[in-house]
Amino acid sequence: MKAVICAKPFQLGIVDYPAPQPAEGEILVRIRRIGLCGTDYHIFSGRHPFLVYPRVMGHELAGEVESAPPGSSFRRGQQVAINPYLPCGACIACRKGKPNACANVQVLGVHIDGGMCELLAVPEQAVLDATGLTLDQAAMLEFLAIGAHAVARARLRPGDRVLVLGAGPIGIATGLFARQDGAVVTLADMRQTRLDYARAQLGFDDVVAVDAELAAALARRTRGEMFDAVFDATGSLESMGQSLTHVCHGGTLVFVGVAPGDLVLSDPEFHKRETTLLASRNARTEDFERVIAAMRAGQIPSEALQTHGFPAEELPERIPQLIADADHVLKAIASF
Repeated sequence: MKAVICAKPFQLGIVDYPAPQPAEGEILVRIRRIGLCGTDYHIFSGRHPFLVYPRVMGHELAGEVESAPPGSSFRRGQQVAINPYLPCGACIACRKGKPNACANVQVLGVHIDGGMCELLAVPEQAVLDATGLTLDQAAMLEFLAIGAHAVARARLRPGDRVLVLGAGPIGIATGLFARQDGAVVTLADMRQTRLDYARAQLGFDDVVAVDAELAAALARRTRGEMFDAVFDATGSLESMGQSLTHVCHGGTLVFVGVAPGDLVLSDPEFHKRETTLLASRNARTEDFERVIAAMRAGQIPSEALQTHGFPAEELPERIPQLIADADHVLKAIASF
């Protein structure tokens, strides 16, 4: 079979790769769509801290069942998506019902080879029924589920004022599901092109540029009270360190993006607000299910989310181009 392998930073190629042989309880999926995200770009650029090369990337995956074990609820030819977070099932997080925070999690395309290939064998519990969705929609479930999980963590109430920092795919996903929960969403980013696109194509009416006037602009929007919930999806320690100042007294701060290094917050600012501070990691089955239901109900502007599409065979040339043109890329999807 064909596979796209990152042999080392900045070296991506198409090779012939042995087709997988499904183990007991595994489903063989013929991969049809691969969504690209910041993780893939970081792997290509040599900036991912948990990766050993060579690696078959790809964790935003959709395809069709090629084969399923006896007694499976899936059938050959069925359209599916894949939950790329493979938990151990035995650690303390798994025992607490939080497999997304598994201490030994194996993420497809990161810790183990992923789906930039024609065939992939995965445990049946990682396979999601994508009947009723297009293949492109199914390939978008994973990044949308990350946003849905972050919003679930915050337990928003209708009418809450929400600030989302970062208008990339994860920030947009967070904003979409916060809006579905009845929140009034403000979207902030350093890139004006992304804000313009979010306003014109995705219905985010209130957008604000991240610049020296950000604090004053946010205070004007909230009569100085600031936001009930702030989601930082930037992956920037500088932004994360400043995000506390945007939270109202009694409010909630959720870190969706992750960054290497130490995060420093002002303790007086943190305490005087009695801030609820949350991390949001990966997504759970119920988050994927929420996204699938919203997709089927036509509540997700999936066509506007996908800004680029091309054959998977073009990935070695396309990934450097997408990185260079990041201001104009929201979601790129490659197809086998």
